Amino acid sequence: MHTLFSGTEHYVATDDLMMAVNAAITLQRPLLVKGEPGTGKTMLAEEVARALGRELIVWPIKSTSKAQQGLYEYDAVSRLRDAQLGDSRSRDVGEYIIKGKLWEAFDADQAPVLLIDEIDKADIEFPNDLLRELDQMEFYVYEIRQQVRARQRPIILITSNNEKELPDAFLRRCFFHYIRFPDADTLRQIIQVHYPDLREQLIAEALEVFLAVRELPGLKKKPSTSELLDWLRLLADERLTPSSAPLAASLAGSSAPPHAGALLKNEQDQHLLDRLIGLMKNRR
Repeated sequence: MHTLFSGTEHYVATDDLMMAVNAAITLQRPLLVKGEPGTGKTMLAEEVARALGRELIVWPIKSTSKAQQGLYEYDAVSRLRDAQLGDSRSRDVGEYIIKGKLWEAFDADQAPVLLIDEIDKADIEFPNDLLRELDQMEFYVYEIRQQVRARQRPIILITSNNEKELPDAFLRRCFFHYIRFPDADTLRQIIQVHYPDLREQLIAEALEVFLAVRELPGLKKKPSTSELLDWLRLLADERLTPSSAPLAASLAGSSAPPHAGALLKNEQDQHLLDRLIGLMKNRR
């Protein structure tokens, strides 16, 4: 029986998130985690592995990824080349079977945490191609005529940034959780975990500015938790941001926040902020 997840000192997990992780573990189903980029989806897998004392196996998904790569790949080109060179290894097809991340997870002595990261980047057929393997915890390697079965069912976390819809058949096999953007109190807890020595006044002012920026109408990309932490790191460095810098003044629209490039990551959003500040100045 798996130990239950209750968060770690490095990761602020809300009650509903801890409940979702433990529900997926109890049901022995993959946990599909969605949420804005930068809300800690990938870090969740790292902390679940840390908390439960398990190995973490990460399968990062790209637009070119195929489900077969997670099982295994057969390097026929290398085998042909070795055969032409007279290498005796070429007689053993098993020498050219490359284990994928799913096979690694199935082979582990203790059930690991397997992170399938950003599954929505792949082709729409990618999730469907994994249905049987995630259900049955086994697959067949035709080249060596071997059935591969999981020694123990891994704890599987799957992240998605909602770039595309996932198939219904795949969703039925998952336990789903959406990580909502943290409220101000939770953001404060996250900041204190990462920067325990930060001045309270700086935290209060930065949070007020950050939340105000997130509420700007028309933003193409709202700043995330990870961007807040990067911004605070810059604000706390007095070589970059003198302590007298008018951070709070940006709330009144008199100036852009210092290091706004840590928060707003495209020119459209930075121009939007500049225009709004100009409008507020003209109204005075």
